[in-house]
Amino acid sequence: MTLKEEIIRESKRLGIDKIGFTTAEPFDDLRESLEEQKAAGHTSGFEHPVIEERLYPEKTFDQPQSIISIALAYPTKIHEEIPKDEKRGQFARASWGIDYHDILRDRLNRLIEFITTRGKQWQAEEEWRFAPQVDTGELIDVAVAQRAGLGFIGRNGLLITEEFGSFVYLGEIVTNIVFEPDEPGVFGCGDCTRCIDGCPTKALLGDGRMNAQRCLSYQTQTKGLMPEEYRKKMRNVIYGCDICQLVCPYNKGKDFHFHEEMEPKVDEVYPKLKPMLSISNKEFKQQFGHLAGSWRGKKPLQRNALIALANLGDRDSLPEIAACLKDVRPVIRGTAAWAIGRLGAKAPEEWLTVLQDSLAKETDEEAKLEFEKAIEILQTKQRKKQK
Repeated sequence: MTLKEEIIRESKRLGIDKIGFTTAEPFDDLRESLEEQKAAGHTSGFEHPVIEERLYPEKTFDQPQSIISIALAYPTKIHEEIPKDEKRGQFARASWGIDYHDILRDRLNRLIEFITTRGKQWQAEEEWRFAPQVDTGELIDVAVAQRAGLGFIGRNGLLITEEFGSFVYLGEIVTNIVFEPDEPGVFGCGDCTRCIDGCPTKALLGDGRMNAQRCLSYQTQTKGLMPEEYRKKMRNVIYGCDICQLVCPYNKGKDFHFHEEMEPKVDEVYPKLKPMLSISNKEFKQQFGHLAGSWRGKKPLQRNALIALANLGDRDSLPEIAACLKDVRPVIRGTAAWAIGRLGAKAPEEWLTVLQDSLAKETDEEAKLEFEKAIEILQTKQRKKQK
């Protein structure tokens, strides 16, 4: 049995659902695309900032020879019943369970430990070296995984595997060990454009790239006021977006529950929205701190909860939303004003007074605009009601 075969066998024992091997040669074919995306302003700002380091493994690793790519399949359906007790938000599936960065790092490190123990039999004079990374590293996970034969990059820019569709987490290990590379994945979308047609913000460009600034997943992670054109389109999803995955034919019927730490809990991934508006930092960490969706902190999720309550038409939440008008953070005050403008139409006089009183004390210019637009909406409703 070769070292590669030993690693493949051990990967299954460790709970790695798919593994592939490729060379550490440059990803030169991606240069033009990355530069065009950056020049067009289509990047999110969350990517590794140095293009050269994304293309050339040798920029961050001394004399790399191979890259080992792994995939873990995650659940798409929750087994618990979702209560209909009050309005709830939802996290995208990639944020269910323990933060996938932690899960991947655990599997990558355990795989490295195994390979290291096999060094006595296989190692030559050179010392084996490893650099594990997930999507916070330099390399482009989907490009590595496609070249390592795990699947192909679909029109939505995600890696699509034969067995698990695109519902997989990806990680890789750069190493100075030479392995026989696997055959790269072959594009398999054909003429299908369901993900492009289904994207509510038209973020997908059709060739595996996207305008990340328009992606709802990106918009739910920003910390400022969300541009108004995206607010209704996010519905009640307070973190991420699954639409381009849910419409993909490769994902039909896919739902794997291989990893206990990925299992979702209903109050974590379908949380009640009203309590989120006043949740303390301690409570936030206890309820959401282990989720990947908590990485930007409390403010974006509270902002999104306000938007979701308005989108769900939850007028019963107006008192809790109105309490947010006194929040110390302008983003929360402004978003609360927007939500009141949408939900206060049944009693425009009452909510006009609330907004006008708060506007008189408002000091932030962006928040002021939100108040003024909400007041204008309610004044229009009031005039119609008086006719």
